[in-house]
Amino acid sequence: MRHEQAGRGDSAKEFDFTTQDFERVRALIHKKAGIALADTKQEMVYSRLARRLRAIGISSFTQYLNDLESGRDAQEWEAFTNALTTNLTSFFRESHHFPILAEHVRKVREPIEIWCSAASTGEEPYSIAMTVCEAFNTLTPPVKIIATDIDTNVLAAGANGVYGMDRLDKLAPERARRFFLRGRGAQEGFARVRPELRQMISFKPLNLLAESWPIKGQFDVIFCRNVMIYFDKPTQGKILSRFAPLMKPDGLLFAGHSENFLYVSDAFKLRGKTVYELEHGVAKKPLKSA
Repeated sequence: MRHEQAGRGDSAKEFDFTTQDFERVRALIHKKAGIALADTKQEMVYSRLARRLRAIGISSFTQYLNDLESGRDAQEWEAFTNALTTNLTSFFRESHHFPILAEHVRKVREPIEIWCSAASTGEEPYSIAMTVCEAFNTLTPPVKIIATDIDTNVLAAGANGVYGMDRLDKLAPERARRFFLRGRGAQEGFARVRPELRQMISFKPLNLLAESWPIKGQFDVIFCRNVMIYFDKPTQGKILSRFAPLMKPDGLLFAGHSENFLYVSDAFKLRGKTVYELEHGVAKKPLKSA
């Protein structure tokens, strides 16, 4: 192994990466994306950002971070954020949420709007799309899905909708047959999401910490799963205060299995296992500044 513990200053490292460099990275990614990096992430940060230094031909972290802070290169800010964003996902992850979603969309007034706010490579919004197709027993249900993520690379992959066959292993065979087209020839070993599902979803870049969001409510459902764990409590509270006015009064908010919003916002109450609904009348309140 070429790279040892980042920050030790030993000769095995390709680039010097000091504790001061790591603290600068932590401050920058927190300001840019709200991500709170733990002390234990120093080696991960070194490994991911060292690739950027090689790619653009910079020889030191100090120079790289100075260039970032200068604000001259918006594309590198995007690459920096993409490098430090974790995108762990799968089809029908946390499967207990999808029967609740199906029941909910059958009861609410049409047309139905859903926001998937941490879409990653698309498995989550496509799982939502498959669920609503099954709920209405049609490939063209009265549903629109907005799928957003801060990482533009994974968004592009999601919009493309092509996955290795191994990504479909956990899908029921009937779902795989109904919602995917198997590749042939040069595309052997891959499958593409059916065009009806892709047409249902709009993929858009969005930073949850941005001053304004390029979307408009009112949403019947918001999925914000396994992203709040990267934010500190004040940041979580600000984001939740901005979700509330974008939701219909009977809307649902789906969270990740290790996320608890009860202690960071009074806008929501727990309805079921990591499923929240608005406190009565909250959606009518004016939007608080975030």
